[in-house]
Amino acid sequence: MVEIEKSKEQENKENLLSKPDFVSQHRCFVAIDFPKEIREEIIRVQSELKKKNLFHGKLVEEENLHLTLKFLGEISAEKVEEVKKKLKDVKFSEFKAYLGELGVFSPSYIKIVWVHIIEKQILELQKKIDEKLSELFPKEERFMSHLTIARVKDVKDKKIFLEELGKIKVQNLSFSVSGFYLLKSELTEQGPIYSILEEYPIQVKI
Repeated sequence: MVEIEKSKEQENKENLLSKPDFVSQHRCFVAIDFPKEIREEIIRVQSELKKKNLFHGKLVEEENLHLTLKFLGEISAEKVEEVKKKLKDVKFSEFKAYLGELGVFSPSYIKIVWVHIIEKQILELQKKIDEKLSELFPKEERFMSHLTIARVKDVKDKKIFLEELGKIKVQNLSFSVSGFYLLKSELTEQGPIYSILEEYPIQVKI
């Protein structure tokens, strides 16, 4: 029996394929989570929005409510490890943030309904994350801290929708931000499923 020696190219290809973690892609983002009382207020607001029956679309599930600081897209497991290391160097102090008003990005093209999250230190934290990951990803050109509460497919009447949206009042509740997360998103027919890859608590205590 004659053995045929594998070429170096074949060998390298087989080695890569035998390491699924190296070649697999993960849809990742960096985000802030919300405490129970904030989630309860958002659920109340979502319920009020749903009762008005103004659009076709989907409310964001309670377990998926978060504030995205940076979307990383589809990245390899190898790059995930690089991201984990760089995010460990982000230093910040605990701070308070507040729920703001409901809004949309474009009145003429309504695709998302959000709640504004108010606090300048969120912007500062986002910039620090952007800076630490600048060797791996482009910096954000525009960032507005918001919590997406609904994804819109179609609006029955844009004028009425915006008028009624303005009537829904969000309680100006505060919450503490003492850390952020690196999350993975798996897209399914039922919607995205998020899982935590790494948690980053505060680095500076005051």
